[in-house]
Amino acid sequence: MRTVYGVNPVRELLRAGAAEVAELWLAEGRSRDGGLAELSRRAEQAGAKVRAAPRAKLDRLAGTDRHQGVVAVVSDYRYREVEDLLAAARSRGEPPLLVLLDGVEDPQNLGAIVRSAHALGAHGVVIPRDRSASVTSAAAKASAGAVEHCPVARVTNLAQTLEELKGQGVWSVATAADASRDLGEIDLSGPVALVVGGEGRGVRPLVRRNCDLEGRIPMAGRVGSLNASAAAAVALYEAARQRRRSRAETPGE
Repeated sequence: MRTVYGVNPVRELLRAGAAEVAELWLAEGRSRDGGLAELSRRAEQAGAKVRAAPRAKLDRLAGTDRHQGVVAVVSDYRYREVEDLLAAARSRGEPPLLVLLDGVEDPQNLGAIVRSAHALGAHGVVIPRDRSASVTSAAAKASAGAVEHCPVARVTNLAQTLEELKGQGVWSVATAADASRDLGEIDLSGPVALVVGGEGRGVRPLVRRNCDLEGRIPMAGRVGSLNASAAAAVALYEAARQRRRSRAETPGE
């Protein structure tokens, strides 16, 4: 079991119905607050037990005091397969847009990336099993509930996954500060996997060699690079921009 805390993440959890909510804990004296009362009704309708407890109890459940008076106890997160992400793209009649994370170990960054991926039209995020943050309560909170709507797949070997995606017509583009071309010069309107490296190290050499292309984010300031979540958001926005333009230019769209 895991916990999801915070008003927005719990609301999105209940709205998505993506996980079985076993218990919903509310801070004592807050059960009649408008937002929490709505969550309580939704949880009861889903068959969850709704309980009230002192904030100290919620602090222990969530592992933090930043829970806004609400903590849900739910089933462990169900990771998808990469094929599930590709199937989601096919069902929407869209070229796949995936985000592959190489060594992103901060759950706050993972959650922020999932939030950007969902907001900017990606069909899912792929993480490795080792040397990577997982979908924890902290990641769910940072995603503002987007982990319940944007699927996350977990794979054993990221380099091998890139080869498998290439076999299905999905090209991979590594974000790298020393790349020879700007991301805006690369066609991101077709089936593409954006590869974003971890904090400090970037995309590892082995993974980078397995990518088809490399693109940099042009920087104007004195800081040489963006952190992982900011880089992913910029790359996703560029892909979304190109895709909107491509649809507008396609007859009949």
